[in-house]
Amino acid sequence: METSSGLNILFIINPSSGGKKKINWEPIIRDYFKQLPYQIDFFMLTGKGDPASIRHWIKKLSPGKVVAVGGDGTISLVAEQLMGTSIPMGVLRGGSANGMAAELNIPQDSSAAMELIINGKELPCDLIKINGTEYCIHLSDIGLNARLVKYYHKSAIHGMWGYVRMLLKILIQGKPVNAHIVTDDMETDIPAYMIVFANASKYGTGALINPEGCIDDGRFELVVVRQVSLVEFVKLFLKHTPFNPKKVEIFQATKAVITTKRDTNFQVDGEYLGKLDKITAEIVPRALNIIVPNGRRNWSEKINQ
Repeated sequence: METSSGLNILFIINPSSGGKKKINWEPIIRDYFKQLPYQIDFFMLTGKGDPASIRHWIKKLSPGKVVAVGGDGTISLVAEQLMGTSIPMGVLRGGSANGMAAELNIPQDSSAAMELIINGKELPCDLIKINGTEYCIHLSDIGLNARLVKYYHKSAIHGMWGYVRMLLKILIQGKPVNAHIVTDDMETDIPAYMIVFANASKYGTGALINPEGCIDDGRFELVVVRQVSLVEFVKLFLKHTPFNPKKVEIFQATKAVITTKRDTNFQVDGEYLGKLDKITAEIVPRALNIIVPNGRRNWSEKINQ
């Protein structure tokens, strides 16, 4: 909705995102916009009834743009509420893991990131619908990384060394799970330490898990990690080198069903969701528009850079 003073923007902030080094975004945003002809509104996530509250405020305020301020889970939550609308979503980095923000090339400098919200370009983005109720904008997985997400959020030790410590523990204890995979045109049984439902290409650490990732191609990738080692995971998560292709298989799909012999740890966009033995996934093509730097003509151009 246009106002007499210009476009109005709704900022949805997750105050718990970012751990000990979290940014207090509200005063930064207010200071940036105080001399500009924009109406700004804020909604703070509480963890209770957030989806319904977001939808309420979007309907009430009719914002011209909605900005997710937080990590990957916050972005995923806001994206789900914007599905089927014409309202574009902006992103400000505010999480302990900012994988989707990195995927979108969102500047780390706060002024540059907010200037992008005003003047950036809109591009369409797919979502992955999982088990009929969850939506993934970035990366979801079962197995080792999901277990790492579970332990990392419970651990008092964060930062890179905390990550390495948890990773070592998980690799020592980890065992492959036997998975039955059915996609549009393929069916197979395969043992895997980790299976990624990838709409994007890399984790918040910078680890490149899906070189084929393109978030508007109407498909997602299943990245099946068949073999792992401490050295390889350290390279992946700390040095950002891709997995050895001899130890990974990648399948493209618009639909997939995965069943496992035992309940397996599962996470969606950095949010741990417990253990499951069956996951269904289906692409929702061009579900919403996202604000990105003007230099990007399409997503594949970004990924190939």
